[in-house]
Amino acid sequence: MKSHQSTQTMKPATAAKKLGVYLPATPQEFQDGVVTRSELNELQANPPAWLQELRGNGPHPRPVVAAKLGISIAGVARGGITEPLTTEQIEALKQERPEWLEKERAIQAEVRKEAVRIKEKKAEQDQRS
Repeated sequence: MKSHQSTQTMKPATAAKKLGVYLPATPQEFQDGVVTRSELNELQANPPAWLQELRGNGPHPRPVVAAKLGISIAGVARGGITEPLTTEQIEALKQERPEWLEKERAIQAEVRKEAVRIKEKKAEQDQRS
């Protein structure tokens, strides 16, 4: 069994996911290669121009779209968004405030409240025991 050092490699899709970018929008050499753990760390520490551009303007993958809209990934799908969105498109949606987005934001707020309630209840139970 090989040891997991900085020689560990990952597929471009995995690296793109960890970098929070949409793989088809990355440079061809990134898509065609493999990324080592140390290369990934270097990209995160000193993002090249293409990575800064993608992170700033998109197109963004669904998890990033969801986070920027303040909703779940499932909410993005329920809203009918199947393609990656640019930052400009996300900002336009925030301005337009379509009914589906408001509904998904309300759902997400309830999910967060419930998570806090459960966490507080657990902390209370832990204190008692």
